[in-house]
Parts: sequence; structure tokens; C-alpha cells
Amino acid sequence: MTKKAIIITGIGIVVGAVAGYLYYYFVGCASGTCAITSKPFNSTLYGAAMGGLLFNMFIKSPDKS
Repeated sequence: MTKKAIIITGIGIVVGAVAGYLYYYFVGCASGTCAITSKPFNSTLYGAAMGGLLFNMFIKSPDKS
């Protein structure tokens, strides 16, 4: 991975973690039976993983000759 790819993926992880926590805070799960949104740690971790994967899609792979 190039330095640019690591930075873009890292930004995606941070953005996803913030979005996951905000989802927990504003939407969440009232009953506590939801696997992802019942605890802030789970929601933040899931958001970070999804953000990293989403931002990683925008990295162009090097052309192989």
C-alpha cells in the first residue's frame, strides 16, 4: 500500500467511527437487543470498519504491465 492509500483508509476509519457513534447516540436501540447498536463500542467499531472499506474503494490499484 502506498502512503496515500493508508491516509485515505485511515480517514475513512475515523469518519466511519464518528458516524457509527453518532448513529448509536441519535438512533440506537431502545430495547438493548440489537447486536450492533445496543452498545457504543460495537456501533463505533462497526462504523469504523465500514468507513475504512468504503473509503478503500476509491483507491486506484497500480497498473501491472
